[in-house]
Amino acid sequence: MSLDLTADKDTGVAVVTLDRPDRLNAIDLTMRDELVSAWRELRFDDAVRAVVVTGAGERAFCTGLDRDAVVPQPNSPYMMDDPLLRVGPKSNDLWKPVVAAVRGMACGGAFYLLGETDFVVADPTATFFDPHTGYGMVSAYESMLMALRMPYGEAARMALMGNAERLSARRAHEIGLVSEVTEPGGALDAAVDCAAVIAGYPTEGVQGTVRALWAAREAALAQAFAQAPHLISLGNLPAERQAELFAARRAGGHRVR
Repeated sequence: MSLDLTADKDTGVAVVTLDRPDRLNAIDLTMRDELVSAWRELRFDDAVRAVVVTGAGERAFCTGLDRDAVVPQPNSPYMMDDPLLRVGPKSNDLWKPVVAAVRGMACGGAFYLLGETDFVVADPTATFFDPHTGYGMVSAYESMLMALRMPYGEAARMALMGNAERLSARRAHEIGLVSEVTEPGGALDAAVDCAAVIAGYPTEGVQGTVRALWAAREAALAQAFAQAPHLISLGNLPAERQAELFAARRAGGHRVR
């Protein structure tokens, strides 16, 4: 198992932990399937009234799609299979509140998850960045989700600067991507505390509020997502060239803002 799911029946809070710390919690196809199963399981567990999602270890919340994952694609410009498009809770019709607890790196495909959480609590070590452009890839779904979570200019800067710049927890809090920056090592406990408060309220009102909040974003996302496959097909370098750029990347060289 690359995913850990625990539930406290007394508080009504479940914790979903991405558990591949040796791979910086990158999502392979097994974890992708486990996430889908976890969200769907939580839909039917009435004892769980709020959820926290986090990553194992100290280095990363999630670093997106595992580069070793083999994702077959149809041989057509009109069809594209995005392996992470359904990894988030709302994509799986889960309308219970989900809080993210971020420690270390959150980048690239991690935004599929963060974009579908209701708010984010961060450790001071948290850094947010989107490396797509530096590797000849279009940041489409990720940027669309982030453009609805933070000011446009900040979302654009993060997407376009790629690996060269990382958004600190402090700056993420200043622009509203993060709702709270905790003491070192305190993000998970703080997120669980928030979830426990929410879980103590009447379920119907809480879930209706989650659905209402998402409805305010849903139409814009649906229209944007409809364009994403074509933008990716047009803008991505061939896989072989992407692999060369990944192999040539240099450690460090980025700035934290």
